[in-house]
Amino acid sequence: DAVLGTPLNADTYDYEAAVLWNAHAGALWRRFSTYLRREVAKRAGLSQRRFRDHARVSFAKVAEYQKRGAVHFHAVIRIDGPTGGDTTPPPWATAELLTDAIRTATAKVRVDGPVIDGRTHTFAFGRQLDVRTIRSADFDNGQELTERAVAAYIAKYATKGAETATGALDRPLKFAAELAQLDISNHARRLIRTAWDLGARKSLEHLRLRAWAHMLGFRGHFSTKSRRYSTTLGALRQARADFRAAQEREALGLDDVEPDTVLVLADWQYAGHGH
Repeated sequence: DAVLGTPLNADTYDYEAAVLWNAHAGALWRRFSTYLRREVAKRAGLSQRRFRDHARVSFAKVAEYQKRGAVHFHAVIRIDGPTGGDTTPPPWATAELLTDAIRTATAKVRVDGPVIDGRTHTFAFGRQLDVRTIRSADFDNGQELTERAVAAYIAKYATKGAETATGALDRPLKFAAELAQLDISNHARRLIRTAWDLGARKSLEHLRLRAWAHMLGFRGHFSTKSRRYSTTLGALRQARADFRAAQEREALGLDDVEPDTVLVLADWQYAGHGH
């Protein structure tokens, strides 16, 4: 229905807090990841320094817009060995321990927001917390749990978030007057307008709300991961570049030529100057 995700009464809906929530969602997640490592270490009976020698908390997450335009997160979180996913986690690193640490860290984390017109904003995660253990038997229809299956889970919510975003635009606004020409709901228009208006406040310059008004105030990446969760984006870019270079060599009949060999396929000649 067209009214799904829209307020029952737009005049009493807190658009200001909705935009500021999106603007602080990334900071809230970063603080949560710090708290989570502390909670896991506490349950293992280790200090923060000693914990690094025994285990590492890794994650991959996706930011998704709800129908109402508020950002929430889907994440895969795991405990690895001390150097990442290529090492076996310690025996105490159970799914139950991690679940309890996630619930505790989620309840504790807070991010102080700005004070606007005498009103203080503080941001925290709400009650909609769903923690599930990923097991081979029920994660992929009884199939063996693989890296590809976990990647597919993250990709599902990445594409779902792009399809269902309520009013998020594909480019930044240059002028507020552009809003009148956009084919979006009144709810989305008010969210964007609120972000634009808040962005004019000197005290909120650090949030860059005008630059991110088209994303309803959210400034983060749609998908992030901890450093040791999996391969790096740089390695993936290099793999794609190598693959395309191999395709090009094959198309030109240069399969037997070493990739680093420089071949001159044409030459340049001076033709003249002037108009």
